[in-house]
Amino acid sequence: MPPLKKTKKPKRDSKKLKKRRSVSSGPTESKAIDSDWWENFWHKNSPISGSNVISDEEEGFKYFFRVSKKTFDYICSLVRLDLVSRPPSGWHLVSPKFLWGLPLESGQSTVSQVTWRFIEALEERAKHHLKWPDSNKMQEIKSKFEASFGLPNCCGAIDATHIVMTLPAVETSDDWCDQEKNYSMFLQVIVDNEMRFLDIVTGWPGRMPISRMLKCSGFYKLCYSGNRLNGNARTNSERAEIREFIVGGVNYPLLSWLITPYESSGLSAAESKFNAIHEAARSLAMKALAQLKGSWRILNKVMWRPDKQKLPSIILVCCLLHNIIIDCGDNLRPDVALSGHHDLGYTEQCCKQVDPLGRTTRENLVQHLQLSKQKALPN
Repeated sequence: MPPLKKTKKPKRDSKKLKKRRSVSSGPTESKAIDSDWWENFWHKNSPISGSNVISDEEEGFKYFFRVSKKTFDYICSLVRLDLVSRPPSGWHLVSPKFLWGLPLESGQSTVSQVTWRFIEALEERAKHHLKWPDSNKMQEIKSKFEASFGLPNCCGAIDATHIVMTLPAVETSDDWCDQEKNYSMFLQVIVDNEMRFLDIVTGWPGRMPISRMLKCSGFYKLCYSGNRLNGNARTNSERAEIREFIVGGVNYPLLSWLITPYESSGLSAAESKFNAIHEAARSLAMKALAQLKGSWRILNKVMWRPDKQKLPSIILVCCLLHNIIIDCGDNLRPDVALSGHHDLGYTEQCCKQVDPLGRTTRENLVQHLQLSKQKALPN
């Protein structure tokens, strides 16, 4: 019998092989990345003698990523399915934790795709972390405000900040050029006693007066129609009513549900005392914005030609992350928040709009503080 002929193996197309290899260069096992990424990162970045980096691994995690491992894992759990089901082109699988450890060779397109998918996923999956409180939770917030500041029926504090950016010449417009000659977008927030965001408004040009932005917001329309800040009024010993309200700065109008401070000239002792208490309560919103911009520094830098249609989603996700940290009981490192004002270089533009009902509510609050002080004095 003649020897058997060896069958020739079909030659592989070298071009297809190269293409196949390039496609599979991404992560193929999500679990391996989940378990190894932090150990590898910490091994490369853990401190050496004389380094300023925290030596404790748990604190080191916070140093690099702003949040604890527990909070980090929770955030990943929210977006995991969306990222795994829709990986960026060229990747078979992607782990949410991979966002914090993309290889250096990753192209800008890949980084952009993964980041935007994360933003889209968190915007959808974490929206329950930013909502107006129900009546029970609001009662708790009001009690905390009264215990801390002596203000009855206070439901929160409001403030606004500029997100500064550069724009291509074809997109420049006076609408986006604010009073400091910067191109910017507004972010307005209402916070509770724990500096949690209860309501945000963004997307409006920085040139717009804050009072006008307020009137364009859904929050204003709900209050105006009686569908928000509509809880039971409080009555003091003099039968003066104090309805639910929030506190805001002089750049906001004085309304029946939005209380601003007195102008600083010619004030009585009682009015000066009210202003000091009002400022302390309002500072919660200012601190929250300083913490937000300190945690997510992209909001504190001059953004280079952002897509103005996508920027509101980026801002919203940063606000969601801020709330998630609070809801998870996490504490930020003290050096995270901005050391200065969140809107450095901007001055508050005084709003002259005064609602007579707002003036009455403010007077009733001054009276309430005086009565409370008298009751506290020993007989």
